[in-house]
Amino acid sequence: MRNLTLGYSPCPNDTFIFNALVHGLVSAAGLSFRERLEDVETLNRLALAGELDVSKVSYHALGYLRDEYTLLRSGGALGRGCGPLVVTKGAASMDELRGKPIAVPGRYTTAALLLRLLDPSLDTLVYLPFHEIMGAVAKGQVAAGVIIHESRFTFPEYGLTKLIDLGDWWEGETGCPIPLGGIVTRRSLGRETVAAIDNALRASVAHARANPGAATGYIRAHSQEMSDEVCAAHIDLYVNDFSFDLGPEGETAVTTLLGRAEAAGIIPRSTAPLFNVL
Repeated sequence: MRNLTLGYSPCPNDTFIFNALVHGLVSAAGLSFRERLEDVETLNRLALAGELDVSKVSYHALGYLRDEYTLLRSGGALGRGCGPLVVTKGAASMDELRGKPIAVPGRYTTAALLLRLLDPSLDTLVYLPFHEIMGAVAKGQVAAGVIIHESRFTFPEYGLTKLIDLGDWWEGETGCPIPLGGIVTRRSLGRETVAAIDNALRASVAHARANPGAATGYIRAHSQEMSDEVCAAHIDLYVNDFSFDLGPEGETAVTTLLGRAEAAGIIPRSTAPLFNVL
């Protein structure tokens, strides 16, 4: 049995997807996994430091990881109507935010990348854990915040207003769904092991969708502060057909995002194949 380190977030969509894999409910071809649950920016930095064999990462971070990690086709977060939101307590337009501090949930998050692609002049960024952003905006510590995850459902409770949905902007600009986070694996594990991980992860997604109640205990153990309604909405929003397999549309979305980020000089250019082992 080969044991691999596996990183993902405690968010309901991830615990829903990975439950069957880490609890041995699906075949993993002689592989076992030692999970590490962290917020997405911590996972980005752990992968950048080469500390995880398999990990959920932001697609922004993938732009810096392509030489060492290959993208898997299953398990990620990509879709329509699920992008980050820019929220504020006072500003009435995005133009009013130029030169003012805007909180984003980490340097390497896709949320930060989308904001930079939308308007490079919005460059006074404050990096905060995603769960602290709404409070910082509400208290006036920053002029606006880019929120992700379940914050989409709870920001009105903080008296905040949505200025723009960055996912809607992206879809209008490109026609593509928005790639938020994907699963990467070390290229050095080898082609056969990478394929086995992808197959096991696809089976875990299929198991979760076929048995939606099987992961309830695991999900709730890591989302105790979230209501059942928000938890269910979170899973419904971020787990979809693209989570089972990116497919041609998902692959195009990813390459479009990375291509635009390269062209803007935000991520380094890479000749490494997105999916294949070197």
